Amino acid sequence: MKTKIAIQGELGAYSHLAAKEIFGDVDILPCKTFENVFALIKSDTNIKTVIPIENSLAGRVVDVHSLLVKYKPKIIREHFLRIEHCLLSNLSSDINKVKYVKSHSHAISQCQKNIHSKNLTPVITADTAGSAKLLSENPDDTIAVIASSISAEIYKLKILQNNFEDMKGNTTRFLVMDNSSNDENFEKNKKYITTCIFKLKSIPGALHKCLGGFAKNSINLTKLESFSLDNSFVQAIFYVDMEGHPDDPKISDSLNDLKKQTEKLDILGVYPASSYRYQKLS
Repeated sequence: MKTKIAIQGELGAYSHLAAKEIFGDVDILPCKTFENVFALIKSDTNIKTVIPIENSLAGRVVDVHSLLVKYKPKIIREHFLRIEHCLLSNLSSDINKVKYVKSHSHAISQCQKNIHSKNLTPVITADTAGSAKLLSENPDDTIAVIASSISAEIYKLKILQNNFEDMKGNTTRFLVMDNSSNDENFEKNKKYITTCIFKLKSIPGALHKCLGGFAKNSINLTKLESFSLDNSFVQAIFYVDMEGHPDDPKISDSLNDLKKQTEKLDILGVYPASSYRYQKLS
């Protein structure tokens, strides 16, 4: 039986491509919104999801952090995907016929120089693969889209140009999540990432004290972000990725220090650190 993977967006989205790299032949379940994805995996423990969490150029993926707080899924893996945008058109078109280019705002912004060099008018749409699907359903030789190579296969479009992005090395980090898996068992020679979300006590020095525990134990925090919930500026929720496993005494001690300064602490996952983290990028 194929692994069922829920993604936000249409077939051909970069989440679809990431899922194929991770699991191979999979059964993709497209969802309109991230909220739909999280609700689906909560209702069915046989379904996993591959969700983008951050991009090396665009930064944090909006909405995902607040949904992590709401649904508290289990993170079981991370995956880094090089984003290679393609300029796609109908089979009957060519670059000389194209006047407009449609895609998600991030894809448009990441291809600005190439769009300008070809004198195309950008049009913002909801997502990359959705733009490809719409073009296949409503052929127009004056329109091109920016999407993945797998979108060209799925929707039978022509690739006018590979690597259409302005800057090479554009990378998105994805999290694989479900609601049934357990944390990775600790092995001394393996590298791990522990992800948690916490709400600090609203007292002076709370953040300084909770971070002090990580500094004391020489724990590397690879990501620390704050965001607001419930339309409030009084208290922030923090998302943190740290290198290490809670069964390591140094991580355990740091988490105990953190708990003393928080109103609520949830560990979302303990999973192997991707080898991509330690590559020298070119």
